[in-house]
Amino acid sequence: MRFLNNDPKNKKPQDNKPQNGDDGRQGRRIVFLMVAALIATLLINSLYTTIANAYLSEITYNEFQTYLDKDEIAELEFQSDRMVILTRDEAKKPSAQQRLYYTGYIPNVSNDELKARLDAQGVEYNTEIVEQASPIVTFVVTWLLPVIIMYALFSLLMRSMTKRMGGGIGGIGESKAKVYMEKSTGVTFADVAGQDEAKESLVEIIDFLHNPQKYAAIGAKLPKGALLVGPPGTGKTLLAKAVAGEANVPFFSISGSGFVEMFVGVGASRVRDLFAEASKVAPCIIFIDEIDAIGKTRDTRFGGNDEREQTLNQLLVEMDGFDPGKGIIVLAATNRPEVLDQALLRPGRFDRRITIDRPNLAGRIATLEVHTRNIKLGEDVDLKKVALATAGCVGADLANIVNEAALRAVRKGRKLVTQEDMLAAFEFVIAGSEKKNSVLTEFEKKLVAYHEVGHAMVAYRQKNAEPVQKITIVPHTEGSLGYTLLMPEEDKTNLRTRDELMAKIAVSMGGRAAEEVVMNTMTNGASQDIQEATSIARNMVAMYGMSDAVGMVALGSVRNQYLDGGYGLDCAQDTAAIMDREVKRILDECYKDAVQVIRDNREDMDKVVAYLLEKETITGGEMVAILEGRDPSTVEEAYASTRKSEDGFRPSQPSVIEAPAKHISMTSEKIEMPPEEGDAPDAPQDESPADEPQDEPNAETPSDEPQDEPSGEESK
Repeated sequence: MRFLNNDPKNKKPQDNKPQNGDDGRQGRRIVFLMVAALIATLLINSLYTTIANAYLSEITYNEFQTYLDKDEIAELEFQSDRMVILTRDEAKKPSAQQRLYYTGYIPNVSNDELKARLDAQGVEYNTEIVEQASPIVTFVVTWLLPVIIMYALFSLLMRSMTKRMGGGIGGIGESKAKVYMEKSTGVTFADVAGQDEAKESLVEIIDFLHNPQKYAAIGAKLPKGALLVGPPGTGKTLLAKAVAGEANVPFFSISGSGFVEMFVGVGASRVRDLFAEASKVAPCIIFIDEIDAIGKTRDTRFGGNDEREQTLNQLLVEMDGFDPGKGIIVLAATNRPEVLDQALLRPGRFDRRITIDRPNLAGRIATLEVHTRNIKLGEDVDLKKVALATAGCVGADLANIVNEAALRAVRKGRKLVTQEDMLAAFEFVIAGSEKKNSVLTEFEKKLVAYHEVGHAMVAYRQKNAEPVQKITIVPHTEGSLGYTLLMPEEDKTNLRTRDELMAKIAVSMGGRAAEEVVMNTMTNGASQDIQEATSIARNMVAMYGMSDAVGMVALGSVRNQYLDGGYGLDCAQDTAAIMDREVKRILDECYKDAVQVIRDNREDMDKVVAYLLEKETITGGEMVAILEGRDPSTVEEAYASTRKSEDGFRPSQPSVIEAPAKHISMTSEKIEMPPEEGDAPDAPQDESPADEPQDEPNAETPSDEPQDEPSGEESK
């Protein structure tokens, strides 16, 4: 499907002239090959002359006469301009070690007289003198023919390298983009789930390619570019391929690092070549993955002009220079938008910035449905529960969990994937597999058991903590001797209250508190817990403004929003010291709370620990049964809730899951043009259109039940 510009005002004559850039590159290529062939010929001739003269020495004619008078000449060869002599001493040596001598002719000396003396001494010589060849023939054979042969060899070599490396002289300067034509990407919007907001942002771009006349009639222009940002694994590259699959247009895909080479100017040349090729097959989509490799902010401190900056400058020029009416759309993906150059982000280059974030509960359910389409599932599989357990996971994580569940089912000899396989695969991803050969002493098992039950007990008694789903003292490959699994029972966003953060710190301190209160000791098993608690407390003081001593001041700046999430401090040393004291105060307060919970529930902990030492792995429902005086073996649901139904506690399961977002699978639907002015019937002024939704008072109020990664309190 070709893009047609139906606006008569914007029609331009076709330019069928050859591109000067292509002609220039071809001419430079021919000159390069000719020079290379000439240099190679000179080197070969020089090398041949050196080898030929290695055992050849020049002597005077008088010295030749002396050899002749002493009868020391064994062989003699008459050449066009000299005589080559082999003495009798040299003739006794092996042929590879023989040294030859040569001398010129003396005028007015008869060859007949010389041949008579040679015959008298029995010297072997050639009877005919080789006449000197024509200078033209000598030039052709000696120089022209070798140059032609070398040019042909270099041409074949360069052509072979071009096919392997992507074009140009050894692949340098040509685009390495992979071109997917029509639907060859094999991906549509039906393969992308959980990112409906992002798909809606791209619908107009695709519809513009399908129905340009609708937008041309009103004077709208096609957006030049869209920047896809988000954490790794959320599906940025997959979404770009889906756009090409839905639009049915050529798709150019290249990584940002594919532009940059060690040679200066190569990246800029590849950018020019990429846009030149795209203009030939427009409308099309150019996708640059990991654009931060070439789009970083230019360094103005030292006035550098390295290869990366030249490539970026050329990209800026090309995005400004191409005609938007041709239908060339540039998509780019990155998980480091904060490092990109501002000139690259301005409207007119990347007009839209589309965030591809972690999916919510409905998005995770839809993503699991996509990844399980080709998986044989058992009747007990509940994707809703799996989605609840995997809060904070991205699409790549969910795909990995589904695959691990299928592999586990095969290992167990089953032909269907069960709910147990799905939840076990999730635990395998976060904690690794069980160590079957690891043996703990009775003291170590008891210590680990109290450590993990300490986490669970503090979480159970904390109003704002996440519920306990599993406790195990089985060592795992991720370095833990056991872990306590906390799962959110409701869909989470990134919104957290101060009480929830304090409760999370207290839960992390529960293991160390149990070690000190019950076992009267401390171990290094709480190192990861302390790191997690310290990180939360430091964020509360430095980033969230939750400290009275520091106040609502941002003491740090985020380094990487979608990667490590860390930040650098932007404050004086005195302020940093105050921050450290506040962090310690928060940690001490939460630790005291954890110690108090352990002391108040010592008897209950002993019951749970005794059962845990017997079973090695228990669920949160079994722990609740023990605390309530019930038989834990009667718990039917493996992942029963640990929440109480009293006031102030959240329900065990959300009664209603938010309605799934609008599914987008076809983007070329016909959109009716608005009626001309005066043709539409007069609508009452005091009534709203029937199809227009009414504003709700709390429509834009963010949810206070947030999404976050599941917690796993570990003892190492």
